[in-house]
Amino acid sequence: MQSVTVELGAASTMELVNALSAIATELATRDAPESAAACLELTETLAAASDMQESALAGFIGRVDATGEQQRWGFPSTRAWLRSRLGMRESRAKERLTLARQRHRLPQVVERLAAGELSFGYATTVADSVARLDDTDCAEAEATLLGFIDQGFSAGKVATFGHRIRDVIAERDDTEAVPDEDSKRGYAKSWLTTIRSLDGGRYVKGWLNPEDAAIWDGTLAPLAKPAGPEDRRDVAERTAAALSSVLSGGHKATKVTVICDLDTLTGGNAPARLTDDTPIPAPQARRIALAAGVSPLLLGRGNTPLYLGHRERFASAAQRHVLETLYPSCAVRECEIPGTLCEVDHVNGWALGRSPTNIDQLALTCGWHNRFKHTSPDQIQITKDQDGRYVYRLLPPPDARGATGPPGGIGPPDSTLPWAA
Repeated sequence: MQSVTVELGAASTMELVNALSAIATELATRDAPESAAACLELTETLAAASDMQESALAGFIGRVDATGEQQRWGFPSTRAWLRSRLGMRESRAKERLTLARQRHRLPQVVERLAAGELSFGYATTVADSVARLDDTDCAEAEATLLGFIDQGFSAGKVATFGHRIRDVIAERDDTEAVPDEDSKRGYAKSWLTTIRSLDGGRYVKGWLNPEDAAIWDGTLAPLAKPAGPEDRRDVAERTAAALSSVLSGGHKATKVTVICDLDTLTGGNAPARLTDDTPIPAPQARRIALAAGVSPLLLGRGNTPLYLGHRERFASAAQRHVLETLYPSCAVRECEIPGTLCEVDHVNGWALGRSPTNIDQLALTCGWHNRFKHTSPDQIQITKDQDGRYVYRLLPPPDARGATGPPGGIGPPDSTLPWAA
């Protein structure tokens, strides 16, 4: 059993975090007490302590986000760092990042969260509610929502109030407006109105019901992602560009690829699969093949593609089709960008003349990691998996390793190194 002794007032932040980690490690290995009443009390106490830890965590995340430190480690955004490095689900990463970015505007929330008087759930609900408000409305909204919390409303109820925060403020100030025509339409049916401006543009306003919203998200969300670190457009501008691409037919290059053995097409029972490994029953694969183009992909030992492309700078459409089949997402293990939105990367660097545009020397990486790989080659470790696909792994920046670390290039990971795990 590890002993932990810390003088709280004199300890550094690092010493406190290390002590907390040691205590958490010991606590996690212990069995729950037999008394259910004791477990209830312990749960409430531990949850309150965890919420206070979230206050410190928000400060750490906020500093990383404000300085862009995550980019030195190979992550294009703070949210990507939280998801990939810390294993957070998208919803939790968004909650923590929103709180980190809004805490400077929420002094009462920050004070009460740090004192253990406010739960993390309440704090993130308020932070999300004020994220789109100006500073004046933010201060009023913070006081209003904290008032609802003090009255005993649940976090879910407070979130509902937060979604209608402007209405809440208007009601409090006795300036509530009569519902407009759009609000009277209800939420069951989708609707859209457009008004042409004097300069030929159009104002667009509307509402999508959940079913149509799912279609919207599935079609536009992949196209509205940032083009790279130099893409300074906000979400609204990228969404408008994605919608224009769909309306103009620019998205029609999207295709569905079904991968199967020749035996499956000739009557075998081996299932086919999509590029994301979703299984497709053999009979369905044959039906799809009757109405679709069939392209052979010859694979050698280790599933390495044998057909080679031309020694040109850019991959051909056929080569890209093969790569999208092999890479359902960016070759960087920690990245979630779909392969269909990635760029073709010369594994050994085409500019150096070491890698012709041959299919067995190409991989798919998102635009951000493509540039990161060539500007920080010592922070990318390249290996191959059992299927012959290249796998890129991010390494810490050299000054964070205590040594220069391994150079970039192809080679087996060194399991003795702390950054090779």
